[in-house]
Amino acid sequence: MTLLAGRTALITGAGGGLGRGIALRFAEEGAAVALHCRTAVEAARAVAADIVAAGGRAVVLQADLRAEEECRRLVREAAEWAGAGGGGGGEGRLTSLVNNAGVQPARPLPGMTAADWREVVDTNLTSVFACTQAAAEIMRAHDGGTITHIASVEAATPAEGHAHYAASKAAVVLHARAAAREYGGPHGIRVNSVSPGLIERDGLAEAWPEGVRRWREAVAVGRLGRPEDVGDACVFLASPLASWITGHDLVVDGGVSARPSW
Repeated sequence: MTLLAGRTALITGAGGGLGRGIALRFAEEGAAVALHCRTAVEAARAVAADIVAAGGRAVVLQADLRAEEECRRLVREAAEWAGAGGGGGGEGRLTSLVNNAGVQPARPLPGMTAADWREVVDTNLTSVFACTQAAAEIMRAHDGGTITHIASVEAATPAEGHAHYAASKAAVVLHARAAAREYGGPHGIRVNSVSPGLIERDGLAEAWPEGVRRWREAVAVGRLGRPEDVGDACVFLASPLASWITGHDLVVDGGVSARPSW
């Protein structure tokens, strides 16, 4: 399939497992992909190599998204790469942004410092604001585009020790709705969020056996999520199939949220 042929996407946090799954799905659907990383440079390069080996186009761009100027530089470099013929089949414009970069430390709310709070909020939320604003400035000058934020089911049901994380993800969902209103219309930009449930990764079952067991019992489809499940949702929202969908939070949790709370 080539749902995204001729398009160029910037995926933040593409050196991690979830970012890798999203980037690979965009590439499989025909998009050229700019892969952002902060410290996981070798992992991001490995994803880019896989994309190129499969006949796709990819570049790795490094930035610390806790700084607004770094967010703007990253988006500008991705657009310049597209404009130089690196992506989009020569169309030369950034058409999609996936705000995936984030952190998820566990820390009890009693005793949490303002520095602990800012570390999570700046990475998970402020970067979304800055990257979205920078990308929208480019997209609205080139017939629009799509922006997708990676939120979490914890935006609605926070886990213990995740007050800062859950608050940041709830704000991400509301930011997508606000941005959808302000960047829609004549600007032609659709903004949505995707809220994943528990996604499998190496070592998860060993590090959190009780949590994995509870998730497996609660999930309706009989398995934990995979990075490509989230990638599929992001591809859909970036594709023409979702041309009348904006300001929406797409929950990808295998049906856990459909389970009664009683």
